[in-house]
Amino acid sequence: MLVIRPARTSDVKAIRELVDSYAAPGQMLAKETVTLFESVQEFTVAELDGKVIGCGALHILWEDLAEVRTVAVEKSLHKQGIGHQILQRIIERAREIGVSRIFCLTFQTDFFGKHGFEAIEGTPVAPDVYAQLLRSYDAGTAEFLDLESVKPNTLGNTRMLLAL
Repeated sequence: MLVIRPARTSDVKAIRELVDSYAAPGQMLAKETVTLFESVQEFTVAELDGKVIGCGALHILWEDLAEVRTVAVEKSLHKQGIGHQILQRIIERAREIGVSRIFCLTFQTDFFGKHGFEAIEGTPVAPDVYAQLLRSYDAGTAEFLDLESVKPNTLGNTRMLLAL
C-alpha cells in the first residue's frame, strides 16, 4: 500500500539514493547528506510496502513564497501517479503554512504544468524582498534569484510558479 507522509531522519538514506540517481545524469542538483538531514522536516516521502520510493520537499523562501525541491520517484515506478501524490501533498502543506506562491526549477514542465505551475521569466518578488533574499546562504535561493554566482551550476531547467 502506498503511503504519503512526512519524512523521518531514518528516511534520509533512501532520499540520498533517490537524489543520487537523478543527480548523476544531471537531472537534479546533488545534495550533501548533511543538507538532507538539516532539511528532513521539509520532505514528504512516498512509501510502498515499507520502502521509501519517492520524495519531495517544500522550502520556505519568504512570507508568501516557497520552493518545491527534490521531487523524485524511483525510476521503475514512473507513470503511476506517485510523483503527483507527493506534489499534491506539498501543495497542501504550502497552503497550511500560509504560502501563496510556489516556485520550482525543473525539466519536468509537463508534470508541474498539470498542477497549475506556469513558466516565468525573472524573479517574482519585490525589490525589497529580493534584497533580503540576497542575504541567504542557501544555494536554491541563489538559483531562485538567478544570481550569476550559481550560473556554472545551473542545469538549464525552467523556472515555474504556482499561485495558490
